[in-house]
Amino acid sequence: MDGILSVLLDIFRQPSVIVALISFIGLAVQRKRFSDILQGSIRTLVGFLVLAAGSGVITEALNPFGKMFQYAFHVQGVVPNNEAIIGTVLLKYGSESAIIFFFGMIVNIILSITSRFKFIYLTGHVAFYMASMLAVIFNVAGFSMWEVLLWGSIAQGLFTTISPALVQPFMKKASGKDDVALGHPAGTGVALGALIAKITASKKRPSKSTEDIKFPAALGFLRDTTVLITLSMAVIYIVVALFAGSSYVETHLSNGQNFIVFVMLKAATFAAGVYIILAGVQIVLDEIVPAFKGISEKLVKNARPALDAPMTFGFAPNAVLIGFLASFFGGLLGMTLMAILGTTIIIPGIVAHFMAGGAAGVFGNGQGGIRGCLTASFINGLFITFLPLFLLPVLGDLGSANSTYSDADYGVFGVILGHVNIVGGRTVLISVILIALILFYSVSIFMNKRDSNNFEKVEEIK
Repeated sequence: MDGILSVLLDIFRQPSVIVALISFIGLAVQRKRFSDILQGSIRTLVGFLVLAAGSGVITEALNPFGKMFQYAFHVQGVVPNNEAIIGTVLLKYGSESAIIFFFGMIVNIILSITSRFKFIYLTGHVAFYMASMLAVIFNVAGFSMWEVLLWGSIAQGLFTTISPALVQPFMKKASGKDDVALGHPAGTGVALGALIAKITASKKRPSKSTEDIKFPAALGFLRDTTVLITLSMAVIYIVVALFAGSSYVETHLSNGQNFIVFVMLKAATFAAGVYIILAGVQIVLDEIVPAFKGISEKLVKNARPALDAPMTFGFAPNAVLIGFLASFFGGLLGMTLMAILGTTIIIPGIVAHFMAGGAAGVFGNGQGGIRGCLTASFINGLFITFLPLFLLPVLGDLGSANSTYSDADYGVFGVILGHVNIVGGRTVLISVILIALILFYSVSIFMNKRDSNNFEKVEEIK
């Protein structure tokens, strides 16, 4: 039994496998030919692996940048990085994390079936990170094993259903369609940024889209997204490398390679990663959306697949770069304020600001063009910088580690649950989860009635 559970958990921790299985089942229930089922499933699997490879290339290119930044500006503090903190957590809470993750998926499906919020969260690795954080919080709260698993699974299911729902109202303007959702723990930060971009957008003087930026004829080559990203990142890398100094870069990072050549290649590698991601996105969207219709028709009617942040990058590639820079600037400002206030310093996590900031830029651009992109991403940058500061106290011994969870959803869900426990204890914590469940269904019922009344009014007018 343990062996079977282990295999299942290994499968469901791989987003590429999950999405390929969804594609296989969706095409099968539509009674497609076996060759079409095989082709669609393999293309979906390969597309997700291409996307993951692109993310890995970007991470590899950004890691030395983070090290140069810390050395150049003599900054020491906590670096939000999911991959760094997860290794520590799993040593102590690995079993609970895996079980919460598994049953949280089931709760996600049940909530989608029984409410209007029909989002199936397919980004397995980030959902697993959330499950690990919930395991920490409920163990720190003093729950028994079965209580950790029960309430952790319910909280996990609520997260994987609510997070995409918060962003979805902004999806159509960002992408031009409404058949996919954002399945990334940046959800609350992206939604907040997009909402503020919408509120602050000028109707009299609307800002043009980031994708409509016009370059002079002599700079026409900058219309190529790959060229623009490479040159922009090269400037940023070179500036930070100059502050860090050639000796540091060549001794500790480049293995003796000239530091300017090294950082130029890292900038180009970053652009290559973005290019790979966009290629993978196109393959997956071409296959998973039609296949997912089969699942939604049979299991969860009108369900949308909630997919990782890079899935949105193809909607507005220029907004991704602008969003990253604006989000990172927000992180730098937040770090400066922390230094002035004398608090623990949260150092901007480069990967988090690229993924979350890029997605916020895309959705902000949909609401308010270039100004909306800058606004949404900057707000996201501040949000994911200050949230970890309030998350650290609720993580027990892990709160003193030099890394923590990086994205907005981890901060929002973790801060609420953790501080509720600190203030009111286990009984109040359980009450909050039950209240959240009641509110979830209440909002669903209210919105269904509102839509029904609006439909009846339209019919009366006709």
